[in-house]
Amino acid sequence: NCFVPISEIIAVEETEFNKKQRNIGRWQKMARLHAFTVYYVKKARNHRWRCSDVTFWCVEEHLCNQWIQALKELLEMQKSRPKQLLVYINPYGGKRQGKRIYEQKVAPLFSLASISTDVVITEHANHAKDNLFEVNIYKYDGVVCVGGDGMFSEVMHGLIGRMQKDSGIDQNNPKASLVQCNIRIGIIPAGSTDCICYSTVGISDPVTSALHIIVGDCQPLDVSSVHHNNTFLKYSVSLLGYGFYGDILKDSEKKRWMGPMRYDYSGFKTFLSHHYYEGTIAYQPAKLTHGSPRDKESCRTGCHICKNSEKQLAEQNKEHGLKHEEGEEEWKVIKGKFLAINAVNMSCACPRSPKGLSPAAHLADGSADLILVRKCSRFDFLRYLVRHTNQDDQFDFPFVDVYRVKCFQFTSKLSEDNESNVMDIGKKRFGQFCRDHPACCCNIVNSTWNCDGETLDSSAIEVRVHCQLMKLFARGIEENCKDEAAHSQSSIEQLL
Repeated sequence: NCFVPISEIIAVEETEFNKKQRNIGRWQKMARLHAFTVYYVKKARNHRWRCSDVTFWCVEEHLCNQWIQALKELLEMQKSRPKQLLVYINPYGGKRQGKRIYEQKVAPLFSLASISTDVVITEHANHAKDNLFEVNIYKYDGVVCVGGDGMFSEVMHGLIGRMQKDSGIDQNNPKASLVQCNIRIGIIPAGSTDCICYSTVGISDPVTSALHIIVGDCQPLDVSSVHHNNTFLKYSVSLLGYGFYGDILKDSEKKRWMGPMRYDYSGFKTFLSHHYYEGTIAYQPAKLTHGSPRDKESCRTGCHICKNSEKQLAEQNKEHGLKHEEGEEEWKVIKGKFLAINAVNMSCACPRSPKGLSPAAHLADGSADLILVRKCSRFDFLRYLVRHTNQDDQFDFPFVDVYRVKCFQFTSKLSEDNESNVMDIGKKRFGQFCRDHPACCCNIVNSTWNCDGETLDSSAIEVRVHCQLMKLFARGIEENCKDEAAHSQSSIEQLL
């Protein structure tokens, strides 16, 4: 028995046979064989998908054609499936395999599923972003990026920016209600880091991602906007890191010639330097969001917390439209010395850290998990980092605090007065705080913000989470792929 949900059929084609194939078993007496082949998604371990096929034999040509027509009509009813895609390929990212991966592994599947594509090979930084402001994006059912997290970020900025421009929204206003982007983004992983793909699909595999695009999966995603003094800087969907992760990125940018290994080298070097930074953080708790960062339940396919946020967002937009006002909720203020300040919109899981920086972070609940790692010994900090690789509670340390927030602001102790004009935080000007280490010859006065793998020059920033601002061709991480397929009620087997 082969149970296949209609929603996971890729294509249906009439099957032609050569003479050698005709002489098989009980079919050899037939003058002519009639058959059709169904290509479908086969789910394997570790969230990996593959394209498989099964051939059905018919005694009459008329019956065969009826089946082909019936199944194709069912596929036409799957309205969420893309028909036309805009594809951007970064030929330089990762191991420079993006073009080969797309042509050999992805393009044949799109062709099989009768998806037409317009392919653009990017030639320089921000090529895709700039192009998205010029093309007619509304004729496409989605945009596909072939590359790493940097390529995804470029496409995301282009799409969201284009939507705000077309709607007359000022991105420089940190309190502006942004227009949702309904054009889905597909990620074909081919970079040094594929954190976003891994955190939304469960694996960094080009074929798996291509099949999610073909079946038309849709996963809403929260996006954080980052501003400095009423000036828009960046959007973030995974990690905003100051201190440890910011220093790693800043150092690794000088060593791109090392390839992906540069992150290991810079990480070890940054750990040994053990720099801490003093500053002030103010945040608004996400009171309407269910759950907390210390929950044992992770965000999975059909997450009830994300669905509840989706209902709240729909009711909010219906009642107030895009001009709904935020309540004046109390801001909480924290001052201290920090080795790392991390804000994550998703778990940030990857093969080296299967649970990620915040295992219970949700993809679409309208909040971010703010993780504060205070100054501690090297040994304690190492204990904290090791927790990312095992099943222990990584927040169970006296020097680690975590909060679920909807917005926050950070001001370093060295920021100018005009860099901290929000909420009257940090109005003083401070000098470098190094008196705890009299022998320290450190001349680092500020860290760098790591925004989804790109550096931000301003240390004083304001961050706001926009609930379900964009959508991916994904469905979240499934609990058990095989069980879900077996329990589906609409299947080819039932039709037969």
